[in-house]
Amino acid sequence: MSQQQKKPKIRTKTVITAHANSDFDALASMVAASKLYPDATLVFPGSQEKNLRNFFIQSTTYLFNFKSFKDIEPESVELLVVCDTRQRGRISHVAPLLDNPGLRIHLFDHHPDTDDDLEAEQCIHKNWGSTTTIISHMLMENGTELTSEEATLLGLGIYEDTGSFGFNTTTPEDFQAAGWLKGFGMDIEVIKDLLSHELSAEQITNLGELLQNATNHDIHGIDIVFTEISTDKFVPDFALLVHKLMDMEDIQVVYALGRMGDRIHVIARSKNADVNVGAICAAMGGGGHAAAASATIKDKTLAEVRDDLFVHLYSQINPQIVVKGLMSSPPVTIEDDKSLSDAVEVMTRYGLKDVPVVQKDTMKCVGIMGHVTADKAVSHGLGDMALSEYMTRKFETVNVDTGLYNVMEIILSHRQRMLPVVNGEDIVGVITRTDLTHMLIEEPARIPKSLLPERRRERNIASTVNNRLPQSMIDLLKVAGKLASEMDTEVYAVGGFVRDILLGRPNLDLDLVVEGDGIEFAKKLVDELGGRVKAHTKFKTAVAILDDGQRVDVATARLEYYEYPAALPTVELSSIKMDLYRRDFTINALALRLNPGRFGQLVDFFGAERDIRNKTIRVLHSLSFVEDPTRILRAIRFERRFGFQIGGQTMRLIKNAIQLELFSKLSGTRVMHELQWIMNEQDPLSCLNRMQELGIMKAIHPLLELTKDRIQVLIELVKVYNWYKLLYLEPKAEPWKVFILGITMGVKREQVPQVTERLHFTKREEREFLVLRDMIGEALMKLMGWKEGKSKLSKLYFILHPIPIEGVLFLMARSRKEYIRRNISQYLSGLRYTKIEVTGNDLRELGIEPGPIYTKILTKLMEAKIDGRADTKKQQLKLAKRLSIDLDNNNDESET
Repeated sequence: MSQQQKKPKIRTKTVITAHANSDFDALASMVAASKLYPDATLVFPGSQEKNLRNFFIQSTTYLFNFKSFKDIEPESVELLVVCDTRQRGRISHVAPLLDNPGLRIHLFDHHPDTDDDLEAEQCIHKNWGSTTTIISHMLMENGTELTSEEATLLGLGIYEDTGSFGFNTTTPEDFQAAGWLKGFGMDIEVIKDLLSHELSAEQITNLGELLQNATNHDIHGIDIVFTEISTDKFVPDFALLVHKLMDMEDIQVVYALGRMGDRIHVIARSKNADVNVGAICAAMGGGGHAAAASATIKDKTLAEVRDDLFVHLYSQINPQIVVKGLMSSPPVTIEDDKSLSDAVEVMTRYGLKDVPVVQKDTMKCVGIMGHVTADKAVSHGLGDMALSEYMTRKFETVNVDTGLYNVMEIILSHRQRMLPVVNGEDIVGVITRTDLTHMLIEEPARIPKSLLPERRRERNIASTVNNRLPQSMIDLLKVAGKLASEMDTEVYAVGGFVRDILLGRPNLDLDLVVEGDGIEFAKKLVDELGGRVKAHTKFKTAVAILDDGQRVDVATARLEYYEYPAALPTVELSSIKMDLYRRDFTINALALRLNPGRFGQLVDFFGAERDIRNKTIRVLHSLSFVEDPTRILRAIRFERRFGFQIGGQTMRLIKNAIQLELFSKLSGTRVMHELQWIMNEQDPLSCLNRMQELGIMKAIHPLLELTKDRIQVLIELVKVYNWYKLLYLEPKAEPWKVFILGITMGVKREQVPQVTERLHFTKREEREFLVLRDMIGEALMKLMGWKEGKSKLSKLYFILHPIPIEGVLFLMARSRKEYIRRNISQYLSGLRYTKIEVTGNDLRELGIEPGPIYTKILTKLMEAKIDGRADTKKQQLKLAKRLSIDLDNNNDESET
């Protein structure tokens, strides 16, 4: 182990830090704060500015003894001092400290308030040009002495953040602080060199690109310049280039966008008091102040970020259009105790697509009921059900003074067709998608393309696909795309295959959807790659089984509808959107374009990416579980597999489906199919426990409720099964047989057919299951009499050998005696493979007449070998000869 590894971590009560991607003001304010907290440890958060990084490495580390957070013992920290920001999201490098019990926080900042601001014991905030200025005035009042190096560093912070006193955010206090620092030897030449150094050839090229791409936009009388640069690597000193651009072109307001790798960096500068670039960058996840700000954005294109900026600018510069001028008032509402039929009647009478649901005898909006959902529910015979069971409970509202951008974001981006307008808790009006459309026709420039669903679902993830899939699969996808183009149609990879690409999980089960003839496409695919096709004409699907063994499921884009609750689907031709809409959950309603030219574009109509980020399982519509209750089991399976959480609305719909006893309408075959999938999961017990918690085990059959004893055995079964699986032994155990033994433990023999019939076992499966249970019961009795050290190992072998592997695993989990479990383990991993060297031919050569005596002799030989009495073939032949004589004599005596 190296000396560096052995070095103990620093115990310190006080840590001083600043925001990530630090500038000079952040660095200087930290050093200034160290004068107020002399025993503190300075933790540098890192910077992306090249000149700052070089200066820090060459000078500041040496002079001010900065540390990395990894050098600190987090538990020892009692006080956290944060400079030049108050935002929690901008100090992720010290985030673990925020969990310290009783942690005190002191803040020093000159940026505007944000929703992400930390709560603090002490907060010093002033709207001055820099944070360094704020702390410098405190040092002035304290009579603090500085070295010339310290004064120069603090001066750098003030000069940079005030634009060398050229920004309109500069205050008299900034000049006073600089004058005070000059008295301690602040070196203005050093500051000038660091802030105005000569540009390199590469920087000149980048500046030229920014100049070439600059465009002017008149937004309500204010001239704003947008420019951008695109490169696969980080551009150092991007902010310096923007500063040079402003000076060269005499620009008042500029937004510079730099695509660097997979991120968009935004640098914003403003000399116009009407444009607060800090507020706009903060709304995009960044920070800064009115004159200078920045943001770093992931998972968006340059065009999408530009669109967002335009919207924020329109909203900020001319925010006069508010909800009050758009809403329809008074709203038509319905009370939450009314039925679904009542809701249909109200919406039909007033020609509404949605209606707000209010709490009985109040105007408090508690939900939104959709006409399509209510109509469907009535067609399923649920007209008398309370509409509160199927209304949407998760929705957004706005107040009468809300600006246009928020309305657009909710209606266009979040796809909430109707937006309730509230005053306090009471609904006073509504804005519909139609209302918004009519307004936007008047001012189309207000529509941000990034908020249009068409744009949001077309993010290209080709690089992710290429990084996370094997080359053979990528080649297959591209061949499929080429064939689709030749057929003048579109093909998509869909469902779990796409979901797992985003999750970074291995999944080579490829499902394709063709906006055309899926069966014909499958035939062309095997013509191209070799293989055969299994077609299912009724469902317009096919399976292409390629020569390399890869299976590809191919479907025609289709819409499934259900004639009655829990029915099998009826299939109609449709588009990719409708094909995705028929799927179970949003996270599975994803498609990936494969056609050349659009390869890798992600199609996401229903917010799947958002739900994946939020780790949420959410159904696509309120009647999902009514139409197919097996989706409840799939929801649990996905929740446990991915570590997600079933969404609140979806959980409520699950409980409603169970109350309606919809599981009783499901065929045993479909229930058993889903149970088998659950029992194939890595952690089936977690799924079964969740089913028990929700009352699903009882809903499937009352005899399947998980008792305490069953849960205990299932815990052991999971361990035993996973242990066996890791050994890669043959034969492989079928997990559903293993776990069905666990969940039916304690069910009386005469009651077992009730369970097997409910789960639609075939007669053969039922017979084999009953025989297996009987064998297990007999073996349990025999094992109780088997004693380690007293009973022969061969006896254990002959107890276990006739039992199928699933039964042996159950016995191992079921046994409470450690020595029996240990010996069953020995049996599974080696003993059961014991073979004797003597065969029937050897017995014939010994002159023993064939017959039942062979079985008896071979059994005795196996017993002797296991117990170590006949290890070699010679010993076994000798024993066989003696056994044949003894058995013959016994037969003679019995005949006598």
